[in-house]
Amino acid sequence: MFVDLPTARIFFDTAGPELAIDGETMRKRPTLIVMHGGPGFDHSTLRPYFDRFADDFHVVYIDHRGNGRSTGAKETWTLAQWGDDVKAFCDALGIERPFVYGNSFGGMVAMAYGARHPGHAARLVLSSTAARVRLDLSAAIFEERGGKEARAICERFWSTREDAAYADYMRVCMPLYNPPSDKSEEQAAARRRAIARPETGRHFSLGEMRAMDLRPMLKDIRSPALVLAGTYDPITPVACAEEICESLPSGLGELAVFQGAGHGVHRDQPEKAEAVLRRFLSG
Repeated sequence: MFVDLPTARIFFDTAGPELAIDGETMRKRPTLIVMHGGPGFDHSTLRPYFDRFADDFHVVYIDHRGNGRSTGAKETWTLAQWGDDVKAFCDALGIERPFVYGNSFGGMVAMAYGARHPGHAARLVLSSTAARVRLDLSAAIFEERGGKEARAICERFWSTREDAAYADYMRVCMPLYNPPSDKSEEQAAARRRAIARPETGRHFSLGEMRAMDLRPMLKDIRSPALVLAGTYDPITPVACAEEICESLPSGLGELAVFQGAGHGVHRDQPEKAEAVLRRFLSG
């Protein structure tokens, strides 16, 4: 399904009805908007984990502009525009007071949306994300896990737009985002299933993302925010989550750290992540 915004056509899909039968009435259920990472991927990698919330929520997945099946000119691939898209998307579909979950890059979009449209979201979940890049920490972790080759590939990826650098990063560094497990092949299959748009990833990762510092704008957020982090995560380590919580208005941020979980805590500890999320979303 698509929604036409002024400068982009945004693809979305849903799980669970918006209206539930409740005796002689139709009861409107809360909407949970789930936003993927990347950029340069689509929403499909999140489906195996978040469809389960369709029992209590109207779950809405979106492909950010320039990602997946969505359109949008390159000059509009900015955090401000991606954040504004969330509000415009909700306005177009009549979604009020959504719960908004953003993973990785999606968490950056959620922060931009929350700060630019204070109080629009009922609650925010910022998972495995960062207000600024900590390449110094990431490069050291990659070297610890994959040796000097992994560190060199990481540093090259973050400094060049070459196709070979992107391919090497996907081959060597991406598997180090999460601890080895019996889910590794499942996660690899999810990456293969996704629509990859490397140009979008390079545009943001080597442009705005390298210089961004969202910490000052986080003071404008007015929605309660749950910040999730895994101790195994090399690209948005726990220190990044701590910075987010410290930058939010007093009393709005809650930090949940998952021991041994990597990037996207739902991937490694789905049951624990689900329990923490349901508690937070229930208010």
